[in-house]
Amino acid sequence: MSHEFDVEEFKRKFPKLAEEIFSNKTKQLTLRVESGFSDPWRNYVPTVVDYIRRCKTVEEAIRVVEYLAGRGELTSDEAEELKKILLTQGLEFFGSRKEHDYYYKEAKRYWSLMRKQVARKVKEHS
Repeated sequence: MSHEFDVEEFKRKFPKLAEEIFSNKTKQLTLRVESGFSDPWRNYVPTVVDYIRRCKTVEEAIRVVEYLAGRGELTSDEAEELKKILLTQGLEFFGSRKEHDYYYKEAKRYWSLMRKQVARKVKEHS
C-alpha cells in the first residue's frame, strides 16, 4: 500500500518530518510513502453471516436475522431465505462458529505473518 502526497500537503500533515526531509529545499515533486502492507480490517463491516457464525443455537441466529431485518439491514425476502436455511441446514451451513476472540486471533496471525515478511525483506536488503 502506498500514499502519494503533494509536497505542500505533506508539509501541512507532517511539519517536523518535512523540515528534516526537505531542509528548506522545496522542489516540485511527489513524495511516495511505502508502508508494505495494509490493514485488512480497515472499514470492515460484519455481514449477517458473520453474526450468524457467532450464534450458539439456530434460535439465536433466527433472532439475529429478525433483528437485522427489523433494522432494514436485510430485506424480508433475504431474512426468510436465511431463516429457511437455518431451519433446514443448521448453523453449520454458514461455516464454523466464530468464538468471542476470533478476530483477535485472526489479527494476531495476520500481523505475525506481516512481521515475518518485513523481516525477510530487511534481511534481503542487508
